[in-house]
Amino acid sequence: MNNAFKAYDIRGVYNQDFTKEDVYKIGYFLPELLDTEKILIGYDDRESTPEIFASLAAGINDRGADVYKLGYATTPMVYYGTANYGYKGSVMITASHNPPEYNGLKISRENALPVGYDSGLSDLENMIENKEVVPVTEAEKGEIFEHDFKDKYLEFQSSYLPDLTDLNLAIDASNGMAALLLNDIFGDEPDYLFNEVDGTFPNHEANPLLEENRRDLKELVLAKKVDLGLIFDGDGDRVMFLDERGEFISPDLIIALLAEYYINKDAGQEILYDIRTSWSVKEHIERMGGNTHMWKVGHAYAKLKMRELDCICGGELAGHYYFKDFFYCDSGLLTALVVLNVTARLKKEGKTISSLIAELDKYHSSGEINFKIENKVEMMDKLKDHFVKENNPTAFYDFDGYRIEYEDWWFNVRPSNTEPYLRLVVEADNKDLLNSKVNEIKSILCTKEIDKP
Repeated sequence: MNNAFKAYDIRGVYNQDFTKEDVYKIGYFLPELLDTEKILIGYDDRESTPEIFASLAAGINDRGADVYKLGYATTPMVYYGTANYGYKGSVMITASHNPPEYNGLKISRENALPVGYDSGLSDLENMIENKEVVPVTEAEKGEIFEHDFKDKYLEFQSSYLPDLTDLNLAIDASNGMAALLLNDIFGDEPDYLFNEVDGTFPNHEANPLLEENRRDLKELVLAKKVDLGLIFDGDGDRVMFLDERGEFISPDLIIALLAEYYINKDAGQEILYDIRTSWSVKEHIERMGGNTHMWKVGHAYAKLKMRELDCICGGELAGHYYFKDFFYCDSGLLTALVVLNVTARLKKEGKTISSLIAELDKYHSSGEINFKIENKVEMMDKLKDHFVKENNPTAFYDFDGYRIEYEDWWFNVRPSNTEPYLRLVVEADNKDLLNSKVNEIKSILCTKEIDKP
């Protein structure tokens, strides 16, 4: 099942990349990996989920450890339960935004710290491949207990709910797990799309980064003339936004809105963002008196760096946003509530969300472009040699691929951790320069971009 072990989780096509026998072994070795006899498990609604839960629980119980079943949940609910109730280990069974034939396991340890390939998944993979499974006796087997804390979780989230009296909202739950919670938080006033949990995703894939998955929401935003459109992914750890004109708001710009909320509340000034983030975000935060920190892509890196720097919030271009108040974890729902606080304030001032975005969004971006390339490191170094040696950059970063900056443009090129892809983001202060630099980079790579978000 080597194909299923990714940088941040275990994921793939069920019964192709991994099987119930693999899941049983994962369950069996998890108590050893996490040094615990109690593991919290939540799950999504994919057709393969019941079988995966049964196999995972059987493996855990056969090791003599107990399962605490949350049941249907968003991934942030599992994070909350792990940290709030002192579990040393948890699993969310989900494949997030992937199509219905996929499934997977997101594993966390104490304090909801992520278990990535560099922080435990490689050890788990080694155990599965090389250690023997010896079930305990019937008398020593663990048990399955229920642990439902949905009400407590809703109480925590609702504490961020602003006065929505004057706001008109459209919300697309993507038939994902956020549909468990939205009515409890927002009531019946918003215009909802696909607000029923359905792991076959009958209306569109639960990936809000793809434009075709936002079309229904855009039509609703324009038809109902709402102030903000929200769209969640499959497991509820991400949310993205459309302004009142139905235009997609680049997810990195949302970091600036989160920072504004916390800095205005005098709740903290340290803000984290990933290496693909627009200059606009840094400039807006620093104008408000905040301090910005750039770091690697991926929740396994962001959550640790936020703790190290005592950041109040942080975010990524992919739509993950992290909060000190939420155990440094990501939450689509909490992100939505914080952004709605800013939107409500704007409306009272007679302003729109698009007007604020226009104020801070000063640059032109390519978005993330993907290239299928086997010799990733060689081609990255070819770009570095061209742009560093033959030009004089104003800044150079090499902690997640390369980010090379000039006075009027910058680019980041980084390799996929698990696939033969290079990912490129280019930003410039005018459209012509942006197009010129994207074409220059493409000519050096000598390959065509591919459609892979």
